[in-house]
Order: sequence, then structure tokens, then C-alpha cells
Amino acid sequence: MWQVFASRYGAHEARAAQANFIMPLPDPHELMPLDYFVWLLRGPEGQEVLVDTGFHPETAAKRGRPLMRPVEDCLRALGTSAEAIRDVVITHLHYDHAGNLDLFPNARFHIQDREIAFATSRHMCSPCLRHVFEVEDVVRLVRALYADRVVFHSGEGEVTPGVTVHGIGGHSDGLQMVRVATARGPLVIAGDASHFYANMQRENPFPIVYDLGAMVQGWRRARKLAGGDESLIIPGHDPLVRARFPVSEQDPESWRLDLAPYS
Repeated sequence: MWQVFASRYGAHEARAAQANFIMPLPDPHELMPLDYFVWLLRGPEGQEVLVDTGFHPETAAKRGRPLMRPVEDCLRALGTSAEAIRDVVITHLHYDHAGNLDLFPNARFHIQDREIAFATSRHMCSPCLRHVFEVEDVVRLVRALYADRVVFHSGEGEVTPGVTVHGIGGHSDGLQMVRVATARGPLVIAGDASHFYANMQRENPFPIVYDLGAMVQGWRRARKLAGGDESLIIPGHDPLVRARFPVSEQDPESWRLDLAPYS
């Protein structure tokens, strides 16, 4: 059984609730902050898999997104290092999930075929689609590809026993979720399939979306992968994760998702 840590590296505090939903809200100006996480998976024999790599400090400055601490510090606080990671799952290539690839010289990067195709396609000629990508992040992944360090998945695939990926699209064309075998059941890191618990529960999508129909089907897929237990589905950016799960003994800015939630 695997341990799962949600490690927070940044936050966007001054964010209006309506920015997180497509459909109108009763109070669109209510504040609804957004957290940025990476997820460390630790196996029964000490094997480690990282899910996503956060955004680069230069990207943080350029986009006005406060960086609480570098991703390498998140890993150090959990007793590991970027150099020790051998497998990294990239849920998708948006700037806040695929920066810092150069920090992981010994890792293989697991990604969906469709995501690389999307990030290098004619769609990137449109500012409204490419603005959530950083060209240097995409270039670093292409360099890793030419160094034989990219593992492609088409739909479902296995990273290592107990850790699988599931392509769903929606938010980005090649978005994938991660399913992890834990002591409390099959934990699903939904990532940006649902930024907040409320996106999925209210069926009110996050407004950055490539294929709305695929996003809606992704919510249903997440529930199925979690065996119908929604406490096993982890959204990509919700501060409620910090309120619902026990904090790690190793790091006060990481939370144990493999342990039972408080509610």
C-alpha cells in the first residue's frame, strides 16, 4: 500500500469565486482561494513517484502567482530529493503542473500521447488556448523525449504496481488522472479534472476547459475509479484538502491523503 502526500508550494489568495466556475454563482465576488500542490507517492518498499512538478520561480514572477517555497524544498521536507525521484507523472502540460522538469535529472516522465500532441499542435496558434502553457516547459519535455526519458500512455497505463494513469481529457486534451492503491482504498488524484470539490459536486466546471463534455465524463470516471467513495477523489487546487486530511508529521505544509479524512 502506498502513502500519498499533498505538498503545497504556492497559493492564489485574492481570487473571486466566479473565476473558478463557468455557471453563475449567487455571490460571484466571494473570495475562493486556490492552492498549488505537487503529490508525492511513497511505496511499501520506499519507491517514490512524483505527480506533477509545479511552476518555475520565473513563471511565478511573470504570472503573479506567489511561490511559497520551491518544489525541491517540498521534497526535501518529506525526506527525499528531486535527484532521487525516478518516475514523474505529468497530469498535463499547463504551467503550474509541468514546470521545473530540469530538477529531475534521473526521472522518466509519464504523459499521455494526446497531451504532447496538443501542446505542439495548431491549437497553440490561439492565445486563448496556449496562455496556460509555458513554451520552455514544453521544450524541456521535448528534450527529455529525445533523451529517451519520456514514457507515453494512451488512455490507461501502469507507472509501477499500485500506481496507474487514466487519460480523460477535458481541461486539457491529454489530461490524465492518477489512481493509487492505499490502505483506505483506491485514491484518485483527479488533478485538474476538478480544481475544487465543488466543481464536481455542483457539476459547475472550472472555466479553463478544452472539451467540456470530456470534463463532465471525467468526473464520472473519477467516481468509478474510486469505487464510488468521493472521499478518495482529490481535486487539484482545493484548500479544503488541507482541512480534511491529517498534516504530515514530516512537513507542516504536506497532508497525508492515504489516511482517513476528518469528515
